[in-house]
Amino acid sequence: MDPKQLNSLDVDILEGQIKVPLTYYLIGPKIGTAPIVLINHPLTANAIFSGVDGWWNEIVGPNKAIDTNIYTIISFNIPGNGIDTYKWEFIEKIHTGHIAKLFINGLKQLGITNLYAVIGGSIGGGISWEMAVLSPKLCKNLIPIASDWKSTDWLIANTFVQNIILNNSNDPIRDARMHAMLLYRTPESFSRRFARSKNEQSDIFNIESWLLHHGQVLKDRFTFNGYLTVNHLLGTIDILRNNQNFDALIKPISAEIHLISVDSDLLFIANEDKITFERLKKLEKKCSYSEIKSVHGHDAFLIENKQVETILSAIFKK
Repeated sequence: MDPKQLNSLDVDILEGQIKVPLTYYLIGPKIGTAPIVLINHPLTANAIFSGVDGWWNEIVGPNKAIDTNIYTIISFNIPGNGIDTYKWEFIEKIHTGHIAKLFINGLKQLGITNLYAVIGGSIGGGISWEMAVLSPKLCKNLIPIASDWKSTDWLIANTFVQNIILNNSNDPIRDARMHAMLLYRTPESFSRRFARSKNEQSDIFNIESWLLHHGQVLKDRFTFNGYLTVNHLLGTIDILRNNQNFDALIKPISAEIHLISVDSDLLFIANEDKITFERLKKLEKKCSYSEIKSVHGHDAFLIENKQVETILSAIFKK
């Protein structure tokens, strides 16, 4: 990652009680000269969404689905995700609504008052929902992918187990990541890829070798506090956290809402988005529902690039 591509802002959060540094990545035309797109990154990714190190470089770039020739594109790092040196003192008091407020304040400091789109994958989609509720006129298109406006009981349960692993394992990042990979993929995906084969050198199953590899890769590039932070936040998504009414919160949102699910997602279940879609239609919101077809589960939005490109191109070409 080129550090020259990252900038930093100081923004207030929690009604000004603390000041949090905010780093971001910006590409495309100069702010104010083109429509602006905000991309909210997934769990263990960061603000670098395009280029050589970009986690979404097949989707975002020159002449791609989200075209950097046409759009000014910005992404903020979730503070405390390990990219910067910031560490939350009381992370248990912070939720994704605070992160959404932080991102909105960051946009204001950059002189950005409206967006063509807010788009996010996984936890980034949850933050996108929270931003739309906090600032209903902020964007023209709200695009949560493999995500939801809430953390379900299933998701809360899994972040709870992840936290126990992180706080009790002798090799916390590796072990927590291995468990998490069982949620990001599916049994069918594993069966197709490994077919119960064994690693000839180590005499262990290839699925075991694969899990150990992914655990080690994250351990090599991610920090313990970063993992604790994003895992905690994953379980806090909830636009209704103050006992508010769904209909009352959604009605003021002016954006077209484009829900994109993965049919085999084990983390953010597609059926939850289908229920939300029906609720949006009853509220007469401009909305659409698209589904990525894949055996690969949650990670399909990072794997099935052709399908993602087709879905997003239809939205952005409008």
